[in-house]
Amino acid sequence: MLKYRLISAFILIPVVIAALFWLPPAGFAIVTLVVCMLAAWEWGQLSGFKSRSQRVWLAVLCGLLLTLMLFLLPEYRHNAHIPLIEGWLWLALGWWCVALLLVLSYPASASVWRRSHILRLCFGVATIVPFFWGMVVLRSWHYDDNHYAGSVWLLYVMFLVWGADSGAYMFGKLFGKHKLAPKVSPGKTWQGFIGGLLTSAVIAWAFGALAHLDVAPVTLLTCSVIAALASVLGDLTESMFKREAGIKDSGSLIPGHGGILDRIDSLTAAVPVFACLLLLVFRTI
Repeated sequence: MLKYRLISAFILIPVVIAALFWLPPAGFAIVTLVVCMLAAWEWGQLSGFKSRSQRVWLAVLCGLLLTLMLFLLPEYRHNAHIPLIEGWLWLALGWWCVALLLVLSYPASASVWRRSHILRLCFGVATIVPFFWGMVVLRSWHYDDNHYAGSVWLLYVMFLVWGADSGAYMFGKLFGKHKLAPKVSPGKTWQGFIGGLLTSAVIAWAFGALAHLDVAPVTLLTCSVIAALASVLGDLTESMFKREAGIKDSGSLIPGHGGILDRIDSLTAAVPVFACLLLLVFRTI
């Protein structure tokens, strides 16, 4: 299993970085749309839709929804201050606050949504669509002035998430004793959680110093810490839904890693939350 995980990582990481820096915003939006369709396919299982045809339709409808919204916008170089995009980013902030309450009160909270396919489907929409727009607006950051500015920001958020995940794994293995959320994800510990945050803080400091990001240090630190916290919540939320669905992985598309959602669960929370804070709350433009 470890061999497949390493092989997949060595293939996927260069592909992701190449897509960030080589694709123009329109091409990047299309690739992200395809990823979101695959995520919607897998979320169908978390929503209780067992039929393959039902899940295919969910993926198709997700693609059509995102495509329609893209065509409704005035131009392909999108920014967060277009009302449609702004609304989805604010929705992300609200949804992840709700998700935090659901995780903290699990399994009692499951009695509200366990038997409702529609409610779980709405949770999926609130997860996937804002993630799409967060990716798109960060990639389009100051594109006319610098084609790679947005790529650097997205790579920064990804490094934060990867750092939090890797730091949590290492610190959890070395020092983990106290369970973080045993009813949701028994393998996670408070020691790993703190280690992940420390790792993200180091990455934020180093990346900010080396990349010369044009943002006030306090703003960058605030957005980064909250995004790192959101990444943990994204992981826990998917684990909660998988536990209710009785499955270990959201899919089997990536050898050794599970499905698309298993790889982007942390990003689905971190990216839109970071984009909302940076572009709408702190108005960094």
